[in-house]
Amino acid sequence: MNAIKETNFNFDNQTAFYRGKVRDVYTIADTYLAMVASDRISAFDVVLPRPIPYKGQVLNQIAAKFLKATADIIPNWVVSVPDPSVTIGQMCEPFKVEMVIRGYLSGHAWREYAAGKREVCGEALPEGLKENDKLPAPIITPTTKAAVGHDEDISREDILKKGIVSEEDYIQLEKYTKALFQRGTEIAAQRGLILVDTKYEFGKKDGQIVLIDEIHTPDSSRYFYAEGYQERQEKGEPQKQLSKEFVRKWLIENGFQGKDGQVIPEMTDEIVASISERYIELYEHIVGEKFVYPDQEDVLERVERNVTKALKELNY
Repeated sequence: MNAIKETNFNFDNQTAFYRGKVRDVYTIADTYLAMVASDRISAFDVVLPRPIPYKGQVLNQIAAKFLKATADIIPNWVVSVPDPSVTIGQMCEPFKVEMVIRGYLSGHAWREYAAGKREVCGEALPEGLKENDKLPAPIITPTTKAAVGHDEDISREDILKKGIVSEEDYIQLEKYTKALFQRGTEIAAQRGLILVDTKYEFGKKDGQIVLIDEIHTPDSSRYFYAEGYQERQEKGEPQKQLSKEFVRKWLIENGFQGKDGQVIPEMTDEIVASISERYIELYEHIVGEKFVYPDQEDVLERVERNVTKALKELNY
């Protein structure tokens, strides 16, 4: 299928290129970033061997809509979205932490809790919680941003003690994180969804804190269906969710958690198609619109053409 596994463009005034786990990032004139959301998919910090059709478009378009819907809370890095799979934005100096916020005990936090820990990133958790229970109040559980390998949990205290972020900036990051999560929760509720947990990345541009990267996508967030949530909790049943957790669970069930010596299970056409369908399902639920499939032209030619045109329109 016409999926973006990787790009190798050479744009005018291109000054750097970086290939992340799932994005290809082109620096233009040391001023702008053209971020291509590829269809690569990662789990347990490992890029899986096959791309997922339309995944990049889903993430890019959800992020664009949520960045627009939160611009009254905090300015963001976006200049334009010239292609379904591309965002062009201001180059910022990123903070070296990711702000993870959790309203429910799920995923990594639940795995830590089930292992007997009653504190995550310095945040105390009460006894007697079950998987996917709502927390008394949302908690912020930051991680360090690793250039290579796994991101690591870190507490507010350690962030400040190590000077990773100044106290003044960190207080502001906490305020923005809570306000963004509240807005995301409200929008999700309108769509019959629960925003369970998510992460935000921030940077600085000309001394001002700005929101960068993607927000409220299935790669950075976990959603439950609101309908039947309470009933499933009372019965001890798994929650019906829209997130990348189903990919992780499929990998775990097939003996892979990114550890040395483990082999990624075969990604059959059926598995690839089912993952693609789940991404499109989340798009349609959270955005409240039908997913628009792009024309069946060569996707790399389309991306290159649209980015080249958008860059020509920027005065730099």
